[in-house]
Amino acid sequence: MRLYLINPSNPLVSLVKLRESFWNRFRVWKPLSLMVLAGLTPRDWDITIFDENRQMADYEALPRPDLVGITAFTSQASRAYELAAHFRDKGVPVIMGGIHATMCLEEAAEHVDCVVCGEGETIWPQVLADFCNGRLQRRYDAAPADMGAVPLPRHDLLKGYFFGAVQTTRGCPLNCTFCSVTAFNGARYRNRPIPEVIAELKTIRERAVLIVDDNLIGTRSNHIERAKELFRAMIAEKVRKRWIAQVTINFADDPELLRLAYQAGCRGVYIGFESPSMEGLAEVGKKFNLLKGADFRGAVQRIRRHKIQVVGSFILGLDVDKPGIGRCIAEAAEQYGVDYLSLLLLTPLPGTRLYNDMAAEDRIALNHYPTDWKYYTLTFPVAKYKHLAMDTIIDEAVSCNRRFYAPGAIARRIWDNLRHFRKPLATLAGNLAYHRNLRFSEQAYAAFKSNGGGHPRAIQPPDTMRIESVSRPVQGQSTERLERVT
Repeated sequence: MRLYLINPSNPLVSLVKLRESFWNRFRVWKPLSLMVLAGLTPRDWDITIFDENRQMADYEALPRPDLVGITAFTSQASRAYELAAHFRDKGVPVIMGGIHATMCLEEAAEHVDCVVCGEGETIWPQVLADFCNGRLQRRYDAAPADMGAVPLPRHDLLKGYFFGAVQTTRGCPLNCTFCSVTAFNGARYRNRPIPEVIAELKTIRERAVLIVDDNLIGTRSNHIERAKELFRAMIAEKVRKRWIAQVTINFADDPELLRLAYQAGCRGVYIGFESPSMEGLAEVGKKFNLLKGADFRGAVQRIRRHKIQVVGSFILGLDVDKPGIGRCIAEAAEQYGVDYLSLLLLTPLPGTRLYNDMAAEDRIALNHYPTDWKYYTLTFPVAKYKHLAMDTIIDEAVSCNRRFYAPGAIARRIWDNLRHFRKPLATLAGNLAYHRNLRFSEQAYAAFKSNGGGHPRAIQPPDTMRIESVSRPVQGQSTERLERVT
């Protein structure tokens, strides 16, 4: 039996344009969820994983599969349905899973033969058995996976990546308004057994690894202790990987944690600062950042003193954001001293409180589904923002990125890393990748505007929320956020 597992592309996401930018190869990692499913598939199946974020396949020229499995985030849904139609026209059953299919079950069911809701590990063997016995169901509901029973992914099926990928925890108790992780993976922080994580790391051929956990270190003291145990095991077992991960700002509070993380191979962390104002943090429900206070510069510097780079993520388009917010975010990122700025536009993703609230208020502008899902990359304005019209929010995003990634600003960061012996070449490569992609982003924005914001109509603030335009920004108040696995 021949099985194709596919991670669809989105041509609007600039970081996957490997041919246009050499540096983008350092920003793409293996689709871990498909490798996990491959690990659960009996060895008598002929399995091929296609990652369209690296290379498009000529499916017409390939052997006809017996079954196709597709995963998709919301921004990939349009392409996922195109692929499903292609294979179904040839009589090949198509199964779709992942976060978008789970949150938009009825929509997905219109385009595929079977939808898997939730974490696929618990149900995939049954799905395959049912298919082989001719009784594939239209829907399967998967329970949260036992983290001690997650199989070793088939890392051997994908080659040619700079980054490998591994997962050590799932779930997040923070439940921010814009994030669907809690809805999909639950609020309980679940850990994989450390020996299993170590065993998997040893099977990964890539020297660089992305730990895809939504929050590697957690928020409570027992979470922190578990992270330290993991780092100690990585050191003792001489894993010798260089890795990056997502963490919360409390990562900076424990010197031992920082020391162990670096010794275990940590070279970069992605932190969601979300907003430069306390009002913005309150709006998105980022209570943890509010509790930690406003000394984010001190926190960043403590992390960087351990030779760990920091990517700071900010969200543009909150209800408290007014013209001038782009400059304000760039200034905050520079003040905090982050090595990279990841700027995101507020995007109501299905399954989030933000989506439900904006839908109830008729503030979702791009709602011609499934076509419009391709714009839900966290970089396009898909909603009606309170104080920012479509053109304004795009201009704010462009000005913010131009300011932070200006050649002079990049040079200052390189010099700072040189002075403190902090991997200046890595900083240069990362900043050049972002700087190079500014041109692609601005081209995409120009095309978006010329099409009236995705359609022959402009996106403006709600009539009851219009504000007077100003000639100059005034003082006001982040791939693509790292994609969620499974």
